[in-house]
Amino acid sequence: MTRPAQQDATSSLLRGLSLLELFSAERTELSIRELARRSGVPKSTTHRLVLDLLEWGALERGRTGVRLGVRLFELGHLVPEHARLRELAIPFAHSLNGITHLTSNLAVRDGNEIIYIEKISARDLKVPHSRTGGRLPMHCTALGKAILAYSDEEYVDAVLAGPLARRSRKTITDPAQIRRELVSIRQEKVAYDLEESQESLFCVAAPIFARGNRVVGALSVTGATALNQARSFAGVVRASAQAISLALGAPRVP
Repeated sequence: MTRPAQQDATSSLLRGLSLLELFSAERTELSIRELARRSGVPKSTTHRLVLDLLEWGALERGRTGVRLGVRLFELGHLVPEHARLRELAIPFAHSLNGITHLTSNLAVRDGNEIIYIEKISARDLKVPHSRTGGRLPMHCTALGKAILAYSDEEYVDAVLAGPLARRSRKTITDPAQIRRELVSIRQEKVAYDLEESQESLFCVAAPIFARGNRVVGALSVTGATALNQARSFAGVVRASAQAISLALGAPRVP
């Protein structure tokens, strides 16, 4: 392949990947026109890229446009660290769901957000708040704050530099207040989200560590019961996360 041809192939790959990044929990299906508008790529080029992504399986056809394909989900499960974390954590997440009768969640850090890699729903939770593969901000989720509390200072600074989106009336957007909360999380080894991400829901999370006591994710329960009950779930969530950490080779929980 000549150098110009290589550059064209690289450019097409990057533009194709940029189209995939336009999908989100709020935008699960997009038309070619919408993809072209949001990406700034000409419609004819967008159409060609979409056809390539459909053929490969990164996209699939929906009712009114295209959506992310199952091939991406399959590849995501091949990421070694995340795959091992998920494999070891799923039994604990199921147990947590059975004990608390709440939705249990497993998430990892990706950029300045968390991404849910497993979710086991409670039967009586009527308000949808997340999905496997979905993303939410670090600063307003218990899962994100549990991870953030044990992340390096440079990363914390980058996240708190913002913007810190307000997702509900109770979302904390003051970096100084969040830093104080991170100190409390390190003391209690558990994090709370009391309607900060979504009104009427609370979440209790604890960090998960691997070898070298490096934080690799977090485990949580989410419920729509009275918020004053949130702290009653801290012990079982913390114990479950600690058990997963030991299984991952963490010598002790910091």
